[in-house]
Amino acid sequence: MNEQTWAPHVTVAAIVERDGRFLLVEEHTSDGLRLNQPAGHLEAGETLHEAVVRETLEETAHAFTPEALVGVYMTHFGTPGESGATYVRFTYCGSVTAEAQNRALDPDIVRTVWMSVDELRAASERHRTPLVMRCVDDYLAGKRVPLDFIQTHATAPKAGQGAAPRMN
Repeated sequence: MNEQTWAPHVTVAAIVERDGRFLLVEEHTSDGLRLNQPAGHLEAGETLHEAVVRETLEETAHAFTPEALVGVYMTHFGTPGESGATYVRFTYCGSVTAEAQNRALDPDIVRTVWMSVDELRAASERHRTPLVMRCVDDYLAGKRVPLDFIQTHATAPKAGQGAAPRMN
């Protein structure tokens, strides 16, 4: 694998539980229709918090308020040592407001669904990835990290003003 070009994909996901049911999206994928938490990629210039709020709104038409981080998950698709894709997923839990009427969902989203944990388990063959159930299980186990655990540094040196700090 070419270490110079490899970079993980940073994604966010939202777990929303209301009255014992979880908010999910049914979406078109290369493997057909799949179930997933509202989720997507971190975009340039935004914080993880902003990304999960944006993705939830775009995929469900619900405004999301993060309350805690459930966990950070890493998955690699492909053969070890060869090209593939690595995803680092930050999963938050929180609440949503009522669905915004007449708001279009992302093109790949077919619909939103509310499912009980038993319904979700019974549909495991339709999960986008094993992380769908893993994140719900961690949420149900009470795993929570305060939001201030994630720190975002608002400014960094501009090009030509010094090297970027090394983050280990």
